[in-house]
Amino acid sequence: MISRRVFLARGGLAMVSLGFAPSFLARTVRAAPDRRRRQLLVAIFQRGAVDGLNVVVPFGEQAYYQERPGIAIPAPGRGDQSALSLDGFFGFHPRLAPLQPLWQSHSLAIVHACGSPDSTRSHFDAQDFMETATPGVKTTSDGWLNRCLQAERDPGRSPLRAVALAPTLPRTLEGGAPALTLNNVDRFGLHAGPLSSNLTEAFEAEYAAAGGPMGTAADDGFEAMKLMAAANPAQYTPAAGVEYPSSPFGRALQQVAQLARADVGLEIAFAELGGWDTHVNQGSAAGQLAGRLDDFGRSLAAFTRDLGSRFADTVILTMSEFGRTVKENGNGGTDHGHGNAMLVIGGPVKGGKVYGRWPGLAVDQRYEGRDLAVTTDFRDVFAEIAVRHLGIGNASPIFPGFTVRPDHFPGFLA
Repeated sequence: MISRRVFLARGGLAMVSLGFAPSFLARTVRAAPDRRRRQLLVAIFQRGAVDGLNVVVPFGEQAYYQERPGIAIPAPGRGDQSALSLDGFFGFHPRLAPLQPLWQSHSLAIVHACGSPDSTRSHFDAQDFMETATPGVKTTSDGWLNRCLQAERDPGRSPLRAVALAPTLPRTLEGGAPALTLNNVDRFGLHAGPLSSNLTEAFEAEYAAAGGPMGTAADDGFEAMKLMAAANPAQYTPAAGVEYPSSPFGRALQQVAQLARADVGLEIAFAELGGWDTHVNQGSAAGQLAGRLDDFGRSLAAFTRDLGSRFADTVILTMSEFGRTVKENGNGGTDHGHGNAMLVIGGPVKGGKVYGRWPGLAVDQRYEGRDLAVTTDFRDVFAEIAVRHLGIGNASPIFPGFTVRPDHFPGFLA
């Protein structure tokens, strides 16, 4: 026997180990979850500043080849290592061939020369600014995706409406609305062999008796476990012919598909992958960057096929904190830059088009004479998704200090 105080303290640690975010402590309403199918947003963060100029290649720009003699992707038509033409000016890196059918079916759009108005080249600050959607402001207490959740506090929403498949809760989901971080969907719960059900009942009783914020948090947590158990995502198998890469990113997207197809009320999912900080030996059609893009492209392609009918109401958004320099450096890599490319994929997307104004790569067209200039504020991309996909009527509170104007949206959603 142990004291109730010790039991609750240890229980609190158990809840944290399950992935319950501190934001659960802010929730005070208990209700049966509404599992109706809703629009789904999947946010993917490429941490480390991906080189958007070698992901979505401006092969129609001569300065691109002049400044990158060692790492430029050859123009289309020069063998299997050349860029895959998209519109006669831009092309995909050849390792993104798995995504080309999505472009051809108009389910994939690109926003190029996109990024932050803040000039920082610090990974940590830029990631923070993008995840909070408050460039230049370090005091923002919550993330923009959490503010999207706060915009609609319907008590009937599922306790699994926001999930991060990541080691820790990302900055973008921190805040007053409930969010979960999971490492393994199939092991979500309390595990003690044949005693698991008794242990769960004991924890529920003790937390309920505790009352207050901890009791409310626990109630949410156990509700989520019951919902997950009822949906039984472990019975899921990928759709016929779908094979995910055996990488952490591939496994993360596979688990998002599990939750999406199990109809547990998922509305926002988050996944991430690093390794994009290519200062040295970046490579061209082969090499360090190509290897990361291979995982990225194959995982995304598998995920979109695996979603099945859910693809029709899903938008996938990729982002990275900033781009990289136009000119390659002396180590066969690229340094921290400014403007970048975002991919938007899904059934509601008006794809087959590169959105945003292309500023050019001549020296006098670059940001500070060295980087791709930003012509689309990343908040206009986020705001378009919040308003036109998630259906948030008043998006102004989601983007403090920024004027949300539909006429400034890139236009990739109807």
